[in-house]
Amino acid sequence: MKAARFHGRGDVRVEDIPEPHPGSGQVQVAVEWCGICGTDLHEFLDGPIFAPTDAAPHPLTGGAVPITLGHEFSGVIAEVGQGVTGLSEGDRVVVEPYDVCGTCVACRDGRYNICRELGFIGLDGDQGGFAERMVVDARWAHRIDGLTPEQGALVEPLAVGYHAAKLSGLERGGTAAVFGSGPIGLVTAAALRATGAGQVIVVEPADARKAKAPGAGADHVLDPTEVDVPEAIRELTGGRGADVTFECAGIDQVLASAVASTKPGGTCVNVSIWGHPATFDVNSLVFSEITLVGSLAYANRHEEVIELIRSGTVDVEQFITGRIALEDIVDQGFRELIDHKESNVKILVHP
Repeated sequence: MKAARFHGRGDVRVEDIPEPHPGSGQVQVAVEWCGICGTDLHEFLDGPIFAPTDAAPHPLTGGAVPITLGHEFSGVIAEVGQGVTGLSEGDRVVVEPYDVCGTCVACRDGRYNICRELGFIGLDGDQGGFAERMVVDARWAHRIDGLTPEQGALVEPLAVGYHAAKLSGLERGGTAAVFGSGPIGLVTAAALRATGAGQVIVVEPADARKAKAPGAGADHVLDPTEVDVPEAIRELTGGRGADVTFECAGIDQVLASAVASTKPGGTCVNVSIWGHPATFDVNSLVFSEITLVGSLAYANRHEEVIELIRSGTVDVEQFITGRIALEDIVDQGFRELIDHKESNVKILVHP
């Protein structure tokens, strides 16, 4: 079968690899659509970052570069392994793309997204969504009856924003400020609107990305090159500041601005994955007793997110800016997102 394989920095190849078949407790998924994530772009530009290498293979999968990429995918179950219940051939599903140990304290507490040996399908071995077929443990497959295949491919990124929104503790009717209007910022804004935020403020300098924010749920869009963002947010909140803020850019100045825009005693959620150690004045947290929270992916959120899309509460189709074939993944996928990132949100790949 065909699969897009990451061999190293700037080197992704569509290759023929053996088709995998499910073992006991597993299912094979025939992939319909898979979204290109910012993490995939980071690997292409600067990797291996999360991708394991021969010198340090992944502890759970034993995988090492080259690996099959892709973790935002939907598909149809093509084969069912022994012992699987609740899933049948022909079911359309999305997958939580995890490999976890199941024994560490995080796994035992049900917070498997922060497993001490966490691996992501599409980043840790042979299985990935940029392939015609892949195999996953049945526990991770969720039926998406009533959703289109394209909508299904957006479940995973929306789950990231939904998890961050829930983790923030924002009360219904509260004010949230999202810093960054790229793909993760947009789905975070959409999740906040869907979960009852009273006011959603998005901070973004790029014109093309600013234009997308209202559709995602923003009541106000602030350009940090035009206004003093913390002061503007205080003006919009009667002098209080935002109840919760979300850092979705991975930039030192943006984190500082998010914390400065948070009300005293409020919460700032870091959603982005950073490419460098952050330089940050911790006293800005201390002096206002602001809680800084890290949010990683999701856990136990997929069923709720699927229902948000099925019910029409969140329109995820607005985030799709391209549909391409697997053979075009480098030029029309990775290069397009790198060279025209401000005008794109989510490009879907059909294996």
